[in-house]
Amino acid sequence: MPARAARRRPRVAVIVPCYRETNHIMDVLAGIGDIVDTVYVVDDACPDDTGGLVQRECKDQRVKILRHERNKGVGGATLTGYRQALADGIDIMVKLDGDGQMDPALIGGLIAPVVNGTADYAKGNRFHGLRGISAMPWSRIFGNLVLSFASKISSGYWNILDPTNGFTAIHADALKELPLDDLSEGYFFESDMLVHLGLARAVVQDIPMVARYGSEVSGIRIPSIVPEFVFKHVRATLRRLLITYFIRETNMATVQLLLGLMLVGFGVTFGAVKWINADTTGIPATAGTVVLAALPIILGSQALIAFISFDTRNEPTEPLQATHTD
Repeated sequence: MPARAARRRPRVAVIVPCYRETNHIMDVLAGIGDIVDTVYVVDDACPDDTGGLVQRECKDQRVKILRHERNKGVGGATLTGYRQALADGIDIMVKLDGDGQMDPALIGGLIAPVVNGTADYAKGNRFHGLRGISAMPWSRIFGNLVLSFASKISSGYWNILDPTNGFTAIHADALKELPLDDLSEGYFFESDMLVHLGLARAVVQDIPMVARYGSEVSGIRIPSIVPEFVFKHVRATLRRLLITYFIRETNMATVQLLLGLMLVGFGVTFGAVKWINADTTGIPATAGTVVLAALPIILGSQALIAFISFDTRNEPTEPLQATHTD
């Protein structure tokens, strides 16, 4: 059979969401190499007119400026860039924050698994090496570890760390599978991307990187986002379990989950009722009552452990782009 014709080089675009980034944006744009075909600078209603600065001083013909009339958040700005890139026929879209924490020289390594077809979505991971961790403030290390565990549960990507990392690359075929209008427009955006990519069964890969921390000021206010993140992670977890193990398919893991929840629920409820009754009447519970409460909890816990073991191995392995024809 004749050899298959070589595939064309994919068109790569970088999306830079901006809000108060006049101190860093020009350096970020100057570092974007020739591997990139188009750069979308999204001015998210910047009070300091970041888009205006770029328009006046940037001579790079690849740069296009998109503007918001009102502030939508980092997710909303990125989605604007995604939609424009899809309309322009871009194949791979890189999200690069405008604060200078991410080295544009790393773009080639970031997009490599997406270009070669082994992943649909690649993201930076600042926790891969000790050098990257030592450069990170302790408050960010702790916060990201907590968020990483929450994201593993809600997205199903148990091998992924650093879920809030904003240095990402996605293939157009995977992006088209996502409900862009439903994605979070705030700081939950990166975590929400993982949640919806998991539901779409996209292959996600971590890429080791080292962030650069300088004079940039984070706009995240931890006390204000904790309730939002907790609520959205819990909702995403319930939705994932329902879709994955009850709607899309049912298997032994479905039985393990249901059986485990019912047994643990019965054991805890029965034990609590008997404990309260014994405390109220002063009559100690019998050995049989204790066993009747403890045994369902033990058996249910084993069933849930078996379910979690299955779930950790249930990550997608076939990239979505492999199912699309040229």
